[in-house]
Amino acid sequence: MPTESSRARSMNETRDRILDVALDVLGENPDAGMGDIASAAGVVRRTVYGHFPSRLDLVRTLTERAVTEMTAVLTEINASGAEADATWVEFIARVWPVAHRYRVLLALRRGEYGEAIHGLLGPVDELLADLVERGQGGDVFAQHLPAGILSQLAYGLVFAIADSEASNGTRGARAATITSLLMLGVPEARAIALVGDRPTSAAVQ
Repeated sequence: MPTESSRARSMNETRDRILDVALDVLGENPDAGMGDIASAAGVVRRTVYGHFPSRLDLVRTLTERAVTEMTAVLTEINASGAEADATWVEFIARVWPVAHRYRVLLALRRGEYGEAIHGLLGPVDELLADLVERGQGGDVFAQHLPAGILSQLAYGLVFAIADSEASNGTRGARAATITSLLMLGVPEARAIALVGDRPTSAAVQ
């Protein structure tokens, strides 16, 4: 007879599988419903609703997962003390799989869940704004826009490229890194050199 711990583990595994499948399904069609997600996950709708009472609850949980992963990366690389532009390059290299997996949040942020997603992304927005402000203070990044706006534009572009046909393999990561650096005001030669100095293994597939 299943123990309480084994039942809890099974429920957590089901919940994680639903979330993973939801990312794939919503990535293909941001308007997909809970029934579509349940079918793809091999469970009934009641099971999905048992874990996520509404579609908003599901989207909020996906956003929270993305925020947890991105803030962990940003906190770690910010502690390195590297130049702001080099730190940005490291951020994109490390966060690229997250950007690609959670690219659907860009579409959902523009829709009915925009306010909820925007609120949850607050910690990421603050860390990126701090990084850009540090770069502006050191004359590494452009100063024609406030740090908060400039950082939003630059990392929004990364998600946009992750959602485009250019997102495959190292080409996508390279395009996202160089283009976002240019948007931040880094000279093209410096941007290319920063990306070119990275070992091949650091580029995300």
